Amino acid sequence: MWLLENLELYAPERIGARSLLIGGGKLLRVLNPGERAPDGWNVRSVDCGGRRVVPGFVDSHVHITGGGGESGARSKVPALQLSRYTRCGVTSVVGLLGTDDTTRSTAELLARARGLEEEGLSAWIWTGGYHLPPMTLTGSVRGDIVHLDRCLGVGEIAISDHRSSQPSEAEFLRLAADAHVAGLMTGKAGVLHLHLGDGPRGLELVRRALDISEIPARVFHPTHVNRKRRLFEEALDVARRGVTIDVTAYPVEKGEDAWSAEDAFERFMAAGIAHERFTVSSDGGGCLPVFDSDGRVTHMDVGAPDMLGATLRTLLARGHALEQVLPILTSNPARLLRLENKGHLREGADADLVVLDHSGVVRDVMARGVWHLREGQQRIKGTFES
Repeated sequence: MWLLENLELYAPERIGARSLLIGGGKLLRVLNPGERAPDGWNVRSVDCGGRRVVPGFVDSHVHITGGGGESGARSKVPALQLSRYTRCGVTSVVGLLGTDDTTRSTAELLARARGLEEEGLSAWIWTGGYHLPPMTLTGSVRGDIVHLDRCLGVGEIAISDHRSSQPSEAEFLRLAADAHVAGLMTGKAGVLHLHLGDGPRGLELVRRALDISEIPARVFHPTHVNRKRRLFEEALDVARRGVTIDVTAYPVEKGEDAWSAEDAFERFMAAGIAHERFTVSSDGGGCLPVFDSDGRVTHMDVGAPDMLGATLRTLLARGHALEQVLPILTSNPARLLRLENKGHLREGADADLVVLDHSGVVRDVMARGVWHLREGQQRIKGTFES
């Protein structure tokens, strides 16, 4: 058991000076300064030096088995190891398949999520991949959501992209309906997580679904919507209608027809839309390719979980309050994904927390009550990390 003292608590809303009593992987009590653990409890005290303690980051878009494959077998990205997540404050991930849902499988994805769980991370999956019919384990997306303990919804289904299956309106609606109904049956999120390419149709399928179907807006979760400025304006329109949009934290060159995650956040806030409808993910382990006019990869990069922390630091440096920025990395994705014990620091929640230094750099990380990073040093590594 741990007693974290002398800290400034953001839950993610600003609470102020508090102490935290942690045991059994849970946040047991939030104490006022000077309060102690009950007599007889075997508690180790940690002085946080007045630093800010925030919830662990929830990354809803991670290629936990590796992404890529668009430029031949050698371009398949290896799976990221445990410390690549925890060292940058990520304590919960949702894994998915992308372009390669042929040589990679839902079974492999599920096994990797369970492996990360055994190593101390919290991990779930989206079933499916870019293409239709979706890659599943039980034979249907509804079956996967209902029967697979770690499966929260369907994704990342590609639309408006030359790599997609070019889904019809009817196919799209059926998929969203199956995700929604499976969510109702299980109490899970039942979300349709959508990869957006840079094609001219943009979010047309989502707009049509909102216009002609009874499927709730919360079911649709389009990602990469900051990849084109025009696409982001479309995303703002569907967010006004109740859709939660997701931007990818990745480097954007000066003059590029895209918005960085930081710029997208500021534009979203200026639009006056409900703040909980905006999330940020890393595309960690995923390929970030650039294609020529013939659809060939000209060069590629790999998504990195530490871009979430970089986004946080940039927004803090621009003068945004920590309590304004934190929800897009913590409580907003947790709420959408219906992860009740994640994304916030309240009594009874999982003890997933991050200690930030004065500039917003991750200093310490605890996942489910276990220290993975202390004083900037990695304490726990993955099974195959040296």
